[in-house]
Amino acid sequence: MINKVILIGNLGRDPEIRKLESGVPVGRFSVATNESYQDKQGNWQTNTEWHDIVVWRGLAERAERQLKKGSMVYIEGKLSHRSYKDKDGIDRYTTDVVALTFRLLDKRENSGSFQDAGFPTQEPGSGSSTPGSTASSKPDVPGPDDDLPF
Repeated sequence: MINKVILIGNLGRDPEIRKLESGVPVGRFSVATNESYQDKQGNWQTNTEWHDIVVWRGLAERAERQLKKGSMVYIEGKLSHRSYKDKDGIDRYTTDVVALTFRLLDKRENSGSFQDAGFPTQEPGSGSSTPGSTASSKPDVPGPDDDLPF
């Protein structure tokens, strides 16, 4: 079974980072994605969806350092559903994207090139990717001898 989410969008607010009683950092922020389509009259419409993102441990600390409101970001993670009782005792339900990795996609201010333009990849010899791990900034490009079925 697979539970995987990939988003590219803009941060709606700066990440809010706090530490649990155990000292583990956890962060939250929202990301907006846009989808454009033509309506029946031929006019272009934009639909914006907001996604609540949760980051843990080292990834939370990295988000605090690197991400700011308005930043364009690539996020890879999984859906998480949870329920809780609000202050009035009413059952509430929420869906979050628990980020396993992210990549800042904004252009660097002075260079004109994309910061970390490569998408998340696994560094050679690093084993499996874990939450909070950083990925290589080099894109994973197949060599000429790779036998790809497409």
